[in-house]
Amino acid sequence: MNNGTDNHSDTDNHTGDHTANHQHRFTGHDPAAGRDTGGVPWAGRTLTGTGFDDDTGAADARLAELLAQPDPDPRELVAAVAAARLIVPIVAVPSEIDDSSGIPVDAVSDMASVTLEGPDGERALPAFTSTETLSAWNADARPVPVTAQRAALAAVQEGCHVIPLDLRPAPGGPAYVLRPSMVWALAMDRDWLPAHEDPQVASRVAEAVGAEDVIEGHGLAPGPDGALQVVLALRPGLTQSELQALVTRIGERIAADGETRARLDALTFAVRATT
Repeated sequence: MNNGTDNHSDTDNHTGDHTANHQHRFTGHDPAAGRDTGGVPWAGRTLTGTGFDDDTGAADARLAELLAQPDPDPRELVAAVAAARLIVPIVAVPSEIDDSSGIPVDAVSDMASVTLEGPDGERALPAFTSTETLSAWNADARPVPVTAQRAALAAVQEGCHVIPLDLRPAPGGPAYVLRPSMVWALAMDRDWLPAHEDPQVASRVAEAVGAEDVIEGHGLAPGPDGALQVVLALRPGLTQSELQALVTRIGERIAADGETRARLDALTFAVRATT
């Protein structure tokens, strides 16, 4: 995946006249005098905590245990992620370049969250379970602790479909990748269910297949890579083109409902003929 960035908050001025201006501003400032560098009194201000004031940077024990397993139960893992604190990386990126000296240097840098893009164009927002795993991946990244819901909301806002957990230095990969349906469940602060066990998905599929006279029954099963497999029991005699048109109609009906679509990572069909 290729690194990408999306600008957010702080700005660091760190070359030329900017540095001199900062040094001049702080010259002679005494915080104990009761005012900040702009002359505004400290009195009357209220400082609130981040909610992670006692955070040591260590990984949540239950989440770390599941990630250490070769094939963790996805429902248990998403529940553990929802209950844990995650860390998202923030990095400095240049926003202004000064080339007056003949050598381009960063005149101004912004702090930006990291997004990744795969060869297929899929965007990802990486998150880490600890400062240790973040530093192993990028020692220069600034750790920002967030709830799992906030990380998922950020991913949705940035157009990221997946959240890789604990990326390792190249050529390593993530410890686990939260799929789109998992990201959406975390963002909505609801329990995640495999699609074939989700009552809302089951209801929508039943509606989608109910309008087709040639279908005598259907079932739901887990498909590859988290896909939902819809198993159709059909009356015999359909041509290949008729069968293709049938599954296309059903797929379009299912996808027309946004909430159901958000609970699916992929959709496949299997067909069995009835006698």
